Amino acid sequence: MPEKFVVATYSDPDSLLRAVRKLREHSFRIYDVYAPYPIHDLEHAMGLRRTRLPLVTLVAGASALLTAICFQFYAAVLDWPLNVGGKPDNSSLAFVPICFEATVLIGGLSTFVALLFRARLFPGKKERLPALGLTNDKFALVLRKRAGDFDEAKATKLIQATGAEDTREFEGKL
Repeated sequence: MPEKFVVATYSDPDSLLRAVRKLREHSFRIYDVYAPYPIHDLEHAMGLRRTRLPLVTLVAGASALLTAICFQFYAAVLDWPLNVGGKPDNSSLAFVPICFEATVLIGGLSTFVALLFRARLFPGKKERLPALGLTNDKFALVLRKRAGDFDEAKATKLIQATGAEDTREFEGKL
């Protein structure tokens, strides 16, 4: 069963921001907002929580660091010990460049993959915009119509009061 949405389009970011605040004030949950450029304080007005992507970077980077240290120690001390200039087998200063590079590489790549996964940006995915011109000069606010807890008349009245250019229904997957 396809989902149903109410889509309101605006011509400027200030009216969009006012609409988001007004709808949140009346306990409506904003499904998504489309804008051709970033709008300051929009994520706060929408009530979005802070992203957890830095946690992914931290965990992946720490895992890469630990793996690099363990592998180098195993290779230099246990598996193939070499006497190079009288240095000890576990010369940890020699491990620093590899550990740093592995931490940065794996941390960055895992963050990139996590972002693509979280944003559902898979190769070959077709874009589905709920209104024309959203990536050019229009701004849109999208509300999901859920059975039982969505008052469509109240939402439409609030959207019209905030100065929306157009309000329409969208059925499908965003």
